[in-house]
Amino acid sequence: MNIHEYQGKDILKKYGVRVQEGLTANTAEEAVEAAKKLTEQTGTSWYVIKAQIHAGGRGKGGGVKLAKNLEQVKDIAGQILGMQLVTKQTGPEGRLVNKVLIAQDVYYPGESPTKEYYMSVLLDRTSGKNVIIYTTEGGMDIEEVAESHPEKILKEFIDPAVGLQGFQARKIAFGLGLEGEAQKEMVKFVTALYKAYDETDSAMFEINPVLKTSDNKI
Repeated sequence: MNIHEYQGKDILKKYGVRVQEGLTANTAEEAVEAAKKLTEQTGTSWYVIKAQIHAGGRGKGGGVKLAKNLEQVKDIAGQILGMQLVTKQTGPEGRLVNKVLIAQDVYYPGESPTKEYYMSVLLDRTSGKNVIIYTTEGGMDIEEVAESHPEKILKEFIDPAVGLQGFQARKIAFGLGLEGEAQKEMVKFVTALYKAYDETDSAMFEINPVLKTSDNKI
């Protein structure tokens, strides 16, 4: 069973994974109300409008856009809702967008630059082990990265009978070039992500991008 982004985030939150907060909407008017509530909850004044379909590559297809005020929220949500969104994963026929996620903007300026990573957890059928796939090349098409820079795709194999070990989570954080507080945050993130994957008996969890914010939160 495939689930939408907002549903996946609800699951991750239950396991202590920090996620970008957001509310869903089925109309442009609902999107504006969702944005207002989101500002009350998080203080955000910019919003990311994200099409909710069962396919990746939404950004390239025009299904993810930034709104800097409520008027833009209404306009952009109106454009995305009802569109036939075409991505590499949908085929030429695309998918009809009936719902959008209004999410907080977490790319705010601060002490250090933001950085995007890619991470997924799935079963490697060849080895019979779970594997965490990760790279510093986040926010990009992972298939393109694997094709053009395969050396940047890193893997950590996990024995399901033993589970993710602390040294493995630290190895992943180190492999992503993190240090200090950001490294500790990534260890927590990876540990919680694997627990969510394992305890929900999921086939795959994929997050693209995983974001390091300007205050070193993951």
